[in-house]
Amino acid sequence: MSYASWIFLVLLFIFFIWAMRYYLHKNNIMHALIKKYEHNLHDEQLIDEIYNYCLSDWRLKKILTKYHADKSDIQKLYDKLLIWGNFRKYGRFVPISSFFYTTSLKYLLKHKDADAKKITMKMMNFFHI
Repeated sequence: MSYASWIFLVLLFIFFIWAMRYYLHKNNIMHALIKKYEHNLHDEQLIDEIYNYCLSDWRLKKILTKYHADKSDIQKLYDKLLIWGNFRKYGRFVPISSFFYTTSLKYLLKHKDADAKKITMKMMNFFHI
């Protein structure tokens, strides 16, 4: 193998480690929030923590700025998701987990004025529930 192939493999390995660390960190935060607010779903601190995480994550922050979203949008969407998706399955809780993935957050913000059942069903399909 040439040196270019070895360099490519090393860079690929480094990227893999970085991506896995990023994904595990995001999942740990998401599961900690689910566990912390599982029995206190209407705590205002939950929306603050979700919004602050979205601002700290570079991928989610781009989506928030693209759709000009603020805490009130997160609160409105959370309340809609809570109506039909107030259950936990496969370690996911739809009203919280939906804000931690780029695809789901983009859909929610794009359709924030849609019917609560429609967006909740879309998120449940996203999580294969």
